[in-house]
Amino acid sequence: MMKLRHAAASPFVRKVMVLLHETGQVDEVELEDGATSPLDPNPGNLAVNPLGKIPCLVTEDGAALYDSRVITRYLDARHAGAKLYPEGEALWPALVMEATGDAMMEAAVGIIYERRLREEAKRSEAWMAAQRGKIAQAMDKLESARFGDALDMGQVSIACALGYLDFRFPEWDWRSGRGSLAAFARRMEKRASFLATAPA
Repeated sequence: MMKLRHAAASPFVRKVMVLLHETGQVDEVELEDGATSPLDPNPGNLAVNPLGKIPCLVTEDGAALYDSRVITRYLDARHAGAKLYPEGEALWPALVMEATGDAMMEAAVGIIYERRLREEAKRSEAWMAAQRGKIAQAMDKLESARFGDALDMGQVSIACALGYLDFRFPEWDWRSGRGSLAAFARRMEKRASFLATAPA
């Protein structure tokens, strides 16, 4: 059985979990506690990933795969059903959208680390504002994006990023002025895979 170093609050872990649910592979993966932080790395994570980061998937033959984009490509390739990474020219916009969602997550996680791990006197409000600005610019661009009917990993990444904003920054009214993106988020939140992987 494969093993996934896991923390339910991580949006990057959620990406992997959504794919597992969408492709019917949940029962093929054992979840292992991978909760960690940059200042207190999890020894179990370091044992399989020299960076100590999650998610990290250990395959049945003992190979360690990271980061989330590597894991999702691997898991998508190993199942026989409809793929979340499209073929041909449709792949490139999906990958760009996935990169956008991942960058939004990285900026949001960075803000959380700045708030929690840096001494209050040393926190940079300007840096955190710059991260919020990146996220806002991405969402403004996504407001005019066309989200196709067929689910792909680009959509999954964007939805996981938006879900993380709701989880960590409930005070941020990101939906205001972004009706199309808000409708996309509502549609994704109703999927069984997203209901099953809500952050906690």
